[in-house]
This record gives sequence, C-alpha cells and structure tokens, in this order.
Amino acid sequence: MDQLLNLQMCRKVMEISDQAPEVVITTPLIEGTDGTGAKMSKSKGNYVGLTASPDEVYGRLMSIPDHLTEPYLQLLTEWTDDEIRVVTKRLEAGSAHPMAVKRILAGEVVAALHGLDAAAAARAEFTARFSKRSFGDTQNLPVVSLKDHAEGTLGALISRTLDFAPSISAVRRVAQQNGLRLIRESDGDQRTTQLSEASVQQTLDAVVNDVGALDGAKLYLKVGRKVARIDV
Repeated sequence: MDQLLNLQMCRKVMEISDQAPEVVITTPLIEGTDGTGAKMSKSKGNYVGLTASPDEVYGRLMSIPDHLTEPYLQLLTEWTDDEIRVVTKRLEAGSAHPMAVKRILAGEVVAALHGLDAAAAARAEFTARFSKRSFGDTQNLPVVSLKDHAEGTLGALISRTLDFAPSISAVRRVAQQNGLRLIRESDGDQRTTQLSEASVQQTLDAVVNDVGALDGAKLYLKVGRKVARIDV
C-alpha cells in the first residue's frame, strides 16, 4: 500500500490528459533485516545496500532472524515457489538448518549484485570472521588507529568512521542488546569485554584503557556481527 494511492492518482491524471492509463503493478514491501515488521529503510539501519561491498551484503543477510528467510527467498532470489515450499518444509521439519539456508540466500544475493567469485569470497570471509575462534587469519577487516582516534567517542568511531551503524543512537541500541564488545586476542586465546551503553560516550582511549594491559595482544571491536581491528 506504500505507493499504490500515488500510482492510482497518476492513472487519473493520465485520463484527464486524454492518455491511456498505464497498468499499475505493485510488489510487497521488503521487511527490514531487524525482523521487527518495519519496512527495509536506510534511516532505520535495517537495510541491505545495493552498492554495499560483498562482505557487507553477505553479513547483513546472515544476521536476519530465521522467520525472514522464506520471504527473502521469495523477494530477493529467482527461486520458484515450489523450491521455496520444499525448503520451508525442511526447515519446519528440522531436516535443514536455518544457517545453511541463509548461506544460500546470502550467496545468491551477493552473486546477483557482484558475481559468483565475489559471493564465494564473501562466504569464506564470513566463515573466517564468525565461525572460527581467532580473528588473526581474517582478511579485509577495517582497521582504526588508537593514536588517531584516541580522543573521539566510541559512538562516533562506530557510526561515522567505521560506518557500522547509521547513528550513535543505533550504537546505543546495539550496546543495550549486549552486542558491543572489545576482544583481546593473543596466540589464539581471546578475552571478551562486553561494553555498556555508557561506553558509547566514552573516548576510545578510555574504553581501551579499561580493558587493561594488552601485552602485545591484538584488539578487536565487535559491533553486532561487524568486526574492526584497533591498531594500538
């Protein structure tokens, strides 16, 4: 219904202008990746950008709630209704794992936007980031320098420098959902510090100092499913 009234009014204007009214075809709105029922919208931060990198597109689709898998297969892929029904029944029966189906969905969308090679690389990158314990072998992680951003707030770093969230308010929501973390990694071992909502307004230097001595360890910032390395 989002644009149907506007389109119908266009038909009226065409009639008044002695033109044959064009046929109106509408499609369902795409629900946002947060699964709240709101439509996909850049302002809400629950969208998949068509010009986003393959890793970004793949990661966003892998993070969707399970109940969005079926409508996303319908709206974002060329799967037939029969094929989708088969997969849906297997998911309901437990013979197909939701994450496995999401990998297929994410791969198909990335392939449509960037090609098969990019889809394969994005899948491998996602596996390296989120299916392995260590981030050390992960490629293409964004890197921020503690020296350059020491006095900036964590919220500004995440939303403006890294573009991991559309706003500082969105960063706060991630923290409220326990999705904001600092990870210290050394020789494959990790120590995770969950960051509070209050830390969003702290300087990056203060947040890092709260973690304690690094002793040569590597430091990573995790925002939901997104990860960046902090160069100390």
